[in-house]
Amino acid sequence: MPSKKIKFNENEIAIFDDAVIYKRGDYWQFRIWLTKERKYARFSLKTRNRSTAEDKAKLHYHELMALQMQGKSYFSLTTKDGVAMYLEQRQKDVDAKLIVKGRYSTISTHLEHWLEFIKRDTKLKELERTDCEDYFAERTKTKKGLKISQTTVENEQSTINAMMAWLYKRKETYIDGFDFKKLPKIDRGKEENRRDLFTDAEFKAIGVALDGYIKEAEKDLTNAENLVQAITGYYLGFNSITGLRRGEQLQLRWSDIEEMEHKEARNKKFDLLKITVRGETSKVRKTRKVVVKDTGYFTGLLKLQIGRLDEQVKEKDMQKRLGDNLMFSVNDKNPITARAIGYHFNKILKLAKVSSIETRDLVPYSFRHYFITQRVNSNLPPAAVAEMCGTSITQIEKTYYHTTEEKMVSNALADYEYRDGLLIPK
Repeated sequence: MPSKKIKFNENEIAIFDDAVIYKRGDYWQFRIWLTKERKYARFSLKTRNRSTAEDKAKLHYHELMALQMQGKSYFSLTTKDGVAMYLEQRQKDVDAKLIVKGRYSTISTHLEHWLEFIKRDTKLKELERTDCEDYFAERTKTKKGLKISQTTVENEQSTINAMMAWLYKRKETYIDGFDFKKLPKIDRGKEENRRDLFTDAEFKAIGVALDGYIKEAEKDLTNAENLVQAITGYYLGFNSITGLRRGEQLQLRWSDIEEMEHKEARNKKFDLLKITVRGETSKVRKTRKVVVKDTGYFTGLLKLQIGRLDEQVKEKDMQKRLGDNLMFSVNDKNPITARAIGYHFNKILKLAKVSSIETRDLVPYSFRHYFITQRVNSNLPPAAVAEMCGTSITQIEKTYYHTTEEKMVSNALADYEYRDGLLIPK
């Protein structure tokens, strides 16, 4: 393929007669004219050594010629393009029910962080295995001192390399993954390395703040922002009593909930709800049923959504009228966004006067951590908690179990009982 430029300067070195390498500063660069695209392909060879530069340039030359023969364009694929291609494929996996929507959303979020790091207009062909060596360091440099856990970054790195391997098989990159720096092994036994939790007092204060937050929004639901605020408030309240994953809860339909019976204990009224988490919405792809106590979040949201229809419906027919509509939605078809959940969650924490928000790893998912931890520390068998929450016993023991001082004292005194103010062996 003839080059636009046949004659080179004395400080330029020809590669197969129609490409050239040259120095810019201390590093060697590569340039070749692509006739079909009527543009120069230019990029750094990232080496100061001439011999290495020539070898890398020849490799790039052959790859570019192969692309031309296949009718592929060098300039069409940037990192942004590559992510779009990969997400399109993963959407097909969602449609085929190979992965759940929640997993797709997580993958999309991971790759968005990578694009911010690597830059969206970087060419896939220019990526080197060492380009993400500092990914962990950069990702943990967050605004306002917000903490990003090592586990979060490790999960992102796995997603990134899965995408790179996929792109490599399709000859869109020269590498099949990045060499991320090896991170220290996390000691899961240390309390500071476990999931951050609410204290019991904070959880109670959040409940009070939530009720007021929802009532304030419900004063004028014709305001779109108030409607989102109210529905998101109900979402967070429902999450606190069910411990569902975000993807599972956002895909709940009214038909997935069954009201069992009304109860009253300690002067508090509540309903027992049977929730069906469908397999196609669950992270573990397994349908499960959960029974929880509801102190008003379910019935409150039910009345709100029926009220939006401007219909007079008998109470017993309310849920049936909504049928397969999504519960946590402003239009019955699309769930509220993760951004809205995070925004209103932070506002509620401030209203509840939760301490040290800036330095603690408190997120909406913390409701699930609190839910699981409370049940384990209430002596519910880990196997029962695992079944209820759709996770493994190992995951509960490794990630969710927080041993409190009260529980340690209780364990130490398991073989004793109090009699007349004295500890007596049983």
